[in-house]
Amino acid sequence: MSTGKLQNSNSKLQGNFKPQTSKLTVETVAPYPPARSSAWELNDNAPATTDRHPFDLEERTARFGEAVIAFLKRLPHGPQTNRLIDQLLGCATSIGANYCEASEKQSNKDFKCSIARAKKEAKETKFFLRMIAAAEPRLAEEARTLYREANQLHLILASIYRK
Repeated sequence: MSTGKLQNSNSKLQGNFKPQTSKLTVETVAPYPPARSSAWELNDNAPATTDRHPFDLEERTARFGEAVIAFLKRLPHGPQTNRLIDQLLGCATSIGANYCEASEKQSNKDFKCSIARAKKEAKETKFFLRMIAAAEPRLAEEARTLYREANQLHLILASIYRK
């Protein structure tokens, strides 16, 4: 037989437990704002959030993707632009997606791999913006503006990758 003490099931901790009733009221809050129409609307005039650093790369890549989407909506569809539109849409929006994935890294190797993909997507974006400027000369100036931003993102991501 064991000489150790056995715990009594009516110990002080268990005996003094009294369920407490909460005086707080639970308010139900909708997780999303009410929709103004049947489709979600993007409010370009919404004030920028103040809780983010002004140089937040996640926000910058998202805004770049949105700018490319708006640019592509003005591009005429045709045999010489359809493929370019699809390619540019994919790579320009993937920059931010891969950067977000890198931010949630599991390991340093995973982080470096995701940053490398984002860097490659930025370089590919530059290429397709150049091709769209050649295919549609009337939108070349706006394509050049987007090209400069893609180049800046490429340089930033290349710097992060090297470190």
